[in-house]
Amino acid sequence: MKTKPLIIAVGLLLIIVFGLLSWRIFYLQYYCADLYMDKSYGGTHAHICEQPQRGRVLDSRGRVLAASNKVLTVFIDPGQLPHWDDVMETACQLQPILEIPAPKICDIVHAKRHLSYVPIKTGITEHQRRAIRESPLAGVGIESKWERYTPMERLTSHIVGFVGGDDDPNSADKVGLAGIERRYDSLLRGVRGENVLVVDARRYPIGSDPQQTVKVKNGSSLVLTIDGTIQEFARSALMKQYADYQAAAAAAIVMNPWNGAILAMVSLPDYNPSEFSKADPDTMRNRALTDPFEPGSIFKPIVAAIALDGGFVGYDEQIYCENGNYAKYRIGEWAGHRFGNLTPKEILTYSSNIGMAKIGRKMGPKHLYEGLRMFGFGARTGIDLPAENPGLLKPTADWSSYTVTRIPYGHEISVTAIQIIRAFAILANGGSPVTPHLVRAVIDEQGVVKQVAKKSNLAGQLIKPQVAHWIVRQALANVVKEGTGQQAALEKWQVFGKTGTANIAVNGRYDTTNYTASFVGGAPAENPAVVVLVSIRKPNKALGKGYSGGRVAAPVFREIMQNTLTYIEKNRL
Repeated sequence: MKTKPLIIAVGLLLIIVFGLLSWRIFYLQYYCADLYMDKSYGGTHAHICEQPQRGRVLDSRGRVLAASNKVLTVFIDPGQLPHWDDVMETACQLQPILEIPAPKICDIVHAKRHLSYVPIKTGITEHQRRAIRESPLAGVGIESKWERYTPMERLTSHIVGFVGGDDDPNSADKVGLAGIERRYDSLLRGVRGENVLVVDARRYPIGSDPQQTVKVKNGSSLVLTIDGTIQEFARSALMKQYADYQAAAAAAIVMNPWNGAILAMVSLPDYNPSEFSKADPDTMRNRALTDPFEPGSIFKPIVAAIALDGGFVGYDEQIYCENGNYAKYRIGEWAGHRFGNLTPKEILTYSSNIGMAKIGRKMGPKHLYEGLRMFGFGARTGIDLPAENPGLLKPTADWSSYTVTRIPYGHEISVTAIQIIRAFAILANGGSPVTPHLVRAVIDEQGVVKQVAKKSNLAGQLIKPQVAHWIVRQALANVVKEGTGQQAALEKWQVFGKTGTANIAVNGRYDTTNYTASFVGGAPAENPAVVVLVSIRKPNKALGKGYSGGRVAAPVFREIMQNTLTYIEKNRL
């Protein structure tokens, strides 16, 4: 009788055991299947990533502005060298190959023993690579990475920009952080490849798994509109004046007025993109795009063109300029000049503030505002670089009773250098809109042109051609012949342009001791090949050499224009 309960107990125990086993089998088979399959797969397969070569950045004549080279790095995995004697032995074997003292190698490894990757030397030669491969060195490996270099360095730093890794200092993934490198990162970067190898228990490869292998796709290359030679002309001329006048900052742009192609763009101070981590962030700003300023008198031709185009003023109309004191609106003339009646051409030639203020009043706030918006002020130009500032053109609801008289001579409005040169390009080409751009073509890794940068649409017409031609060939050419821009003149080509000397606005007030000196124009006046802008911020007045746009900026313009037109003519560009 006693055996019966025992049999029941044993039976229940067996049922419980088999139930638990069944549940375990079910759990492992259905809930943990993926986990164990992954572990099994990981034990028999190895994934090797292949980094793509980042595309090159070339100037308009094929010269390299940025490219990537393969760089070999020797590293040690301390985990494979458990004893200090092992580290010393490996260091002694590496010493004659790398020409690094063994104790120094030991110190490097000791400082990073907790890591599995300790770089010893980057940039080894092919001879050194072979020597390491042929030697039985425990814990030593060679890693191949792409390294970006910019041969023109400071010359194109604000255009090309630079690349950097993510938060992992050992990451091989480089991304564009500034300039063209950032704007076109997705094209330049390419797609990483992955090779899947079948390995044995000791992790030695015994085959491959082609079905899971992803082929690397190198990045596309970019051909820019920038010409390295013209870029050097612009930087050299600007740098000399920037240094001579101890200026705070400066910018210069050279543009094709017919299609908006940027041939040169310089911003000072600049930096070395190869050492961007050491650079002052202030030097990284591309001031041609990021720094709005009150333009002063270089704004006058744009307002005059809008007024003439709208019929608000006539070409030969006499405008009384109040003998230098427009008391009602608190406006005087530069350097105390006293003008009576002036035509629009004379107003631009002698840069009359009062004459422009009266033109502004003839237009009224609505038409002035609409005309400036039509020219693109208060909005980004769409140039293919990051960090463009839209400037500031306040809506008419925010204008005071003085604003309509101030904007016509370049006050109470903030613009960028790229906006101003785009406006002068529109005047130079006869009134058609253009979009500033830097990329001319995109080329894939086989060398096939995938996309040619769209040319600006010249079908539209912002102002009548006769108005644009008159502004350029009559008024602005006369500024250089007889007016404030005589230091921009060239013997061989008729230059047109406008000077500007503007107080700097600080916290709602004007700094009466510091100025922005500018000159914008082009040549030849009859059929402009290029337009050029030069803007120099805070030339040092204490030097006693002057601070006006005609004195400071016009000579820089002249040098850039002389060299550029000679170069274009010689090379038939």
